[in-house]
Amino acid sequence: MRDGEAFSCRLEVRWTDLDGNRHLRNTAYSEYATHTRFRLLASHGFDQARLESLRFGPVMMREEIRYRREVLFGDTLIVNVRCAGLSLDGSQWRVYQDILRSDGREAAVLTIQGGWIHLDSRKLAVPPTELAAILQALPRTQDYEELPSLIRRRA
Repeated sequence: MRDGEAFSCRLEVRWTDLDGNRHLRNTAYSEYATHTRFRLLASHGFDQARLESLRFGPVMMREEIRYRREVLFGDTLIVNVRCAGLSLDGSQWRVYQDILRSDGREAAVLTIQGGWIHLDSRKLAVPPTELAAILQALPRTQDYEELPSLIRRRA
């Protein structure tokens, strides 16, 4: 990921990604977006093994998909990730992901909101500084907003 550029993955549509109408099934869009987010984390040293050793991981709270254009078998797609919101402590995040066809036209747009969970306590948590920095370094959307922390402070 270069400064100012969204993180992206290039993916080819497989036969198993199609629905009965022979175009990309709705859940495949979500799977492509999830794959790209995990590739982003792994590219910065937070692969599955590291997240497991920290007993820590992302938790998705909301996902919205807007479908724009049809995608067919064999199409090559580019899935981008940009930061649309982040809390100061990094506990809550929102990412914007566009899925582009090889002709550059938008196939779908996803907005995902989530946080971080400790796998042992099963409670929302503040991410390690190094992990929060990954989202802080992503290019921001025009409608980027500072989000409230998900961590409840005890009096």
